[in-house]
Amino acid sequence: MKELALVINGRNVTAAVEPRLNLVDFLREHQYLTATHIGCEHGVCGACTVLVDGVPARSCLTFAVAADRAAITTLEGFDNDPIMNVLREKFSEHHALQCGFCTPGMLMTARDIITRLPDADEKRIRLELSGNLCRCTGYVGIVEAVQSALSAVKASGQPRPSPSRRIGPAGSHPPAVSKDFSRSPRPVGTAPVSQPTASPSENFDSIEWSSVEKNGVELRQSFAVPFARAEVWRFFADLDQVTRCMPGARLTKPATGGRAEGQVNVKLGPIVSAFQGILEVTRDDGNFRGVVRGAGRDSKSPSSARAIITYEVRALEAAKSQVDVSVKFLLSGALAQFSRSGLIKDVADHLTQVFAQNLEARLSGRPAASIAADPLDVGTLARSAVWARIRGFVRKIFGG
Repeated sequence: MKELALVINGRNVTAAVEPRLNLVDFLREHQYLTATHIGCEHGVCGACTVLVDGVPARSCLTFAVAADRAAITTLEGFDNDPIMNVLREKFSEHHALQCGFCTPGMLMTARDIITRLPDADEKRIRLELSGNLCRCTGYVGIVEAVQSALSAVKASGQPRPSPSRRIGPAGSHPPAVSKDFSRSPRPVGTAPVSQPTASPSENFDSIEWSSVEKNGVELRQSFAVPFARAEVWRFFADLDQVTRCMPGARLTKPATGGRAEGQVNVKLGPIVSAFQGILEVTRDDGNFRGVVRGAGRDSKSPSSARAIITYEVRALEAAKSQVDVSVKFLLSGALAQFSRSGLIKDVADHLTQVFAQNLEARLSGRPAASIAADPLDVGTLARSAVWARIRGFVRKIFGG
């Protein structure tokens, strides 16, 4: 059991919980705050949305122990909130709910829109709501309700709470120095925030990598290519060429001094994330071994990723080599579902095959098959992996 102390809806709470207990289960079963609903348990539907340190987060993807020292706000915590009261009224007025299962998460996200984007138009509202799924309404009434609430709050002249901009990890107060690696413009309608600024490199230097080593999900992959060890090793020195072998990835700034800035586009259902961040590469030429550390943040959401990749090239024959790769990573946000899913191994296997094929093509002077501009469709890969498992199970039963 692990001890944790946190603030829930303004109330100090201490408890001893199992390390694997999800925050949504802790809120519902231990604190009896049942307005936070459990839907997909994969971070996709948004029904479990709560505020962690003032920022919307999926409580089904967050361990309760990770929220130690955090301030958690559920829908019950907004009983007397003026903006939430307006939203409830407008949701009823515009028939923005039917079965009501998605409504708590919708309200939490809608309140975040009002406090953060007071001038949001319909297109921006739909984008912000894309992580909250509804199977009943068709979203028309929901969007109209949010638009109406925005107008009502603006017309009332009541002060809006200051949106949280210094987003820290779940379970910590917002850091003194922002760790936003994005260089994209701030969202339409938001005001600049007065806070210490730092360059991406300075942010990168402040990252605590020991948590990735200790708590990160680890994957190991190996693949062989019909090229000499020295030739493969030289290819890995060209970070731009290596990046082009991975679907959805590209460099946005050339490597200098062992560091480069890049972007990875990832698609998960209706959610498209553009992780922008920094890579740092160290190479041991004598042992044909390298280490890549990377960290980035989605430019459209609080989702973030950190990873440590270790790779080694081994000679199998004079003109054949094997590449062994170890990856440790930590994810937050919608894509963090794959940190808990057994499908992550299947997705990694597929990506390894694609990377190996593209690597072999580029070493042979042919263009790689993947297109860096296309997002990496994680949902499609996961579905393919599920069907592969089903087909394998059927073949086992019937001996096909």
